[in-house]
Amino acid sequence: MKESKRNAFEAVQLARHPDRPYSLDLFNSVFTDFAELHGDRRYADDAALVAGFAKLNDIQVAVIGQQKGRDTKQRRHRNFGMPKPEGYRKALRIMKLAEKFSRPIITFIDTPGAYPGIDAEERGQAEAIAFNLREMANLNVPTIAVVIGEGGSGGALAIGIADRVLMMENSVYSVISPEGCAAILWKDASESERAANSLRLIGDDLLELGVIDEIIPEPNEWKLKTDENNDEPVKLDAVTKGLKEALVKNLDQLSNTSVEKRRQMRFEKFRQMGKWVSS
Repeated sequence: MKESKRNAFEAVQLARHPDRPYSLDLFNSVFTDFAELHGDRRYADDAALVAGFAKLNDIQVAVIGQQKGRDTKQRRHRNFGMPKPEGYRKALRIMKLAEKFSRPIITFIDTPGAYPGIDAEERGQAEAIAFNLREMANLNVPTIAVVIGEGGSGGALAIGIADRVLMMENSVYSVISPEGCAAILWKDASESERAANSLRLIGDDLLELGVIDEIIPEPNEWKLKTDENNDEPVKLDAVTKGLKEALVKNLDQLSNTSVEKRRQMRFEKFRQMGKWVSS
């Protein structure tokens, strides 16, 4: 198997770094007038997934993102960024509202995976994810997904079926975590670095494979100041400048494409993934 162009496990550690910008940070740095909506109208509100409406320059958009916490209290409240079925159903509710009012949809992916607990399974975790995949594939409005940190398995893909899939430079996107892969293949989680380099989960490899459409460069370093007593978003101009430019550019291109062509391109994009080509 082809090796990644750089150490993939280092990218995994960067993607999981607690000082990386989270969705709420970006919602209030990239966008203006963010108004959060809560609840799936069926069971409860899921704090691991935040959603609402905002403005990208003068364009009204729907924004959806997975949210982790920075300290123990926040992480428990946000369930470590692992949404339950009500989180994915909330996301879909916002998407349907956006489609009703012809507003583009932007999603931020940052999760180790969907929550695997028995309560989530009892409430239909797999069904909620599968339903989102189908519905997102058929949306009429422009959609952009951005992997901002850790994109893991179906929990990430449930808000990732988009016209354009972008990745921050130090993020990762994979069908399974390196630790999970190592435990399955070699019965040894300590082989996670070997697994990470084999999974081809960094942006360079995924761009080459056609899984993503663009890599957004990051500054060499950033400083993130937060109040340890809450997770109020902060301004991250140095980090988000390139992200905002990429969103505006891609949204402009998608908005100038007909609905029929956009849907067809989306279908073809995902149909090509995993296609077997013999040499």
